[in-house]
Amino acid sequence: VQLQASGGGLVQAGGSLRLSCAASQRTFGSVAWFRQAPGKEREFVAYITRSRGSSYIADSVKGRFTISRDNDKNTVYLEMNSLKPEDTAVYYCAASPLRGVQPSRYDSWGQGTQVTVSS
Repeated sequence: VQLQASGGGLVQAGGSLRLSCAASQRTFGSVAWFRQAPGKEREFVAYITRSRGSSYIADSVKGRFTISRDNDKNTVYLEMNSLKPEDTAVYYCAASPLRGVQPSRYDSWGQGTQVTVSS
């Protein structure tokens, strides 16, 4: 499956963005968002399962970020509110037949979209 991430951009602290991850075909298992800031390891942000829409959000963004999906459009969204400068990173979406917080669980990756939050 091919994934296309979009929706990144430059926003001021406190602002909002919505990222989209469009899949070329129906995905099974889960779709997740990860992010990677310069000089840092790739960090788990959130995942959502296809079957029940169950989701898990990282503590670092809980209460500010929401993940959702539209199965008819094969698209997963990451709604990001109250953005902080430390949220600045390249955001990647990934798909897996399983679910989890480790990047190694995911075998299909999108190209990434840059999110920059200015102070």
